[in-house]
Amino acid sequence: MGGVPNVTRADVVAAARNPLAFIAARWTPDHRTVRRASLSALVMSVVIVVTGGAVRLTGSGLGCPTWPKCTDDSLAATGAMGVHGAIEFGNRMLTYVLCAAIGWAIVAARSQKPYRRSLTRLGWAQFWLVMSNAVLGGIVVLVGLNPYTVAAHFLAASALIAVAAVMWQRTGEGDARPRPLVGKPVQQLVWFLVAASTLLIAVGTVVTGAGPHAGDSSKVERMPLDWETVAKLHAVLAWIVVTLTFALWFILKAVDAPKNPLDRTRDLFLVLLGQGVIGYVQYFTDLPEALVGLHMLGSCLVWIAVLRVLLALRERPEATVDLPGPSAEATVGSPA
Repeated sequence: MGGVPNVTRADVVAAARNPLAFIAARWTPDHRTVRRASLSALVMSVVIVVTGGAVRLTGSGLGCPTWPKCTDDSLAATGAMGVHGAIEFGNRMLTYVLCAAIGWAIVAARSQKPYRRSLTRLGWAQFWLVMSNAVLGGIVVLVGLNPYTVAAHFLAASALIAVAAVMWQRTGEGDARPRPLVGKPVQQLVWFLVAASTLLIAVGTVVTGAGPHAGDSSKVERMPLDWETVAKLHAVLAWIVVTLTFALWFILKAVDAPKNPLDRTRDLFLVLLGQGVIGYVQYFTDLPEALVGLHMLGSCLVWIAVLRVLLALRERPEATVDLPGPSAEATVGSPA
């Protein structure tokens, strides 16, 4: 058994001043560890959305009636608050698990050799999104589940998923200048697809804000709209996204595009079909809570699949570095 290395006062000072640099100087994670860390952050960003939906669907949105404490006198839920308090407080505690996952991703990215600033920036972007959305979530409680703040809360969570998905993608790529794999018309079509998907998600929050699941058993303000009319608009947007996806797949096949964009487009099409089935079944069965929760999970998966299509349109090999000596053209790294 090896001896424990002595920790000097200089080590303590260095760790206090810059803990990330201190860890990076003593630990070098392999590529698989960094990729798993970024994936864990992405998975937790989806989990927190689904559990947040469970809070609303069980009528536990005001299970903790204040924020940042659960009650005026208690930080945590008490037995007298019942199951609604436990559900709402449990979702709040999951924020710390999400922060831990993002923290692991930041530390792993910072410790990777060579150091890639782009990855750590994406990790910190997730952290600040979580912090700002936690404050927004507190505002949601303080204003009694106002539907407009609830919609903003979900859209901020979608932004977090987007950044987490980009970081996960970037861990499998290099830092060289991106090289497009398809032509400009295809790229423009995909950007239309992204815009339509963003609008689809936004209108989905309006359906929620006007629909019957208010988030609490007490009287909660709703958006002054006919939720069935908005739901039909949501369905039209969903069909537009499906049509754009099918058109993209057809064009990619016609131009003999590389395998990765084709595979990602196929994946998106399959996720959209599953999400569409869930959406129509929940509509015609009066919105059962379990199906609505499953539809929220599907919304996250659709968003991730759309972003993966966008990111599959280019490749980023490892950055090349000129080596000194006779073979100045030699490079370090291989295509990602």
